[in-house]
Amino acid sequence: MAGFAIANHSLDDLKLDLPRHLDNSRTMKNLILMFLSYSFILGLGSSGSAAFAAKKGKPVERVTGIGGFFFKAQDPQALAKWYETHLGIDPTPSSYDAQPWTQESGPTIFTGFPKDTTYFGPKDWMINFRVRNLEAMVKQLREAGIKVEMESDDPKGGSFARLEDPEGNPIQLWEPRDHAKLKPSK
Repeated sequence: MAGFAIANHSLDDLKLDLPRHLDNSRTMKNLILMFLSYSFILGLGSSGSAAFAAKKGKPVERVTGIGGFFFKAQDPQALAKWYETHLGIDPTPSSYDAQPWTQESGPTIFTGFPKDTTYFGPKDWMINFRVRNLEAMVKQLREAGIKVEMESDDPKGGSFARLEDPEGNPIQLWEPRDHAKLKPSK
């Protein structure tokens, strides 16, 4: 297993095939190794986590996904309308009887970047949305007058594009390489 093979090498010897936006620094290697270690130990949603909990003799609760993404905005209503119009994200319902936007299941990367990264521009965060067809999405956004910058493809990870919402918040669009395995939209 890869987790054991990695343990026999120093971080300086470790060569990772990372997307170009992730550096190959010791910090990034540490983050990735930590993620891989926790993934191996916890099983990331597989029965491995139940077996791990059983060995410890107590139940282990885990989050099941991201339930919301909250940030400050100059004009929250206008920004919600922009996200609905251009990215298809339904606005937050005004009551608990209404259905909020529901994302399709698929891979989600949850990671920190080095404090001095310039990858997000002047912001402290960036959101990445999975898309089924990046080319069609970029065309749609550009036709609406939105500036979109294509990033170089990652042979293993997929295709990426960058844009900003009207308040300058960074958005990355990602078409995973194995997008055919994603469930179709309803």
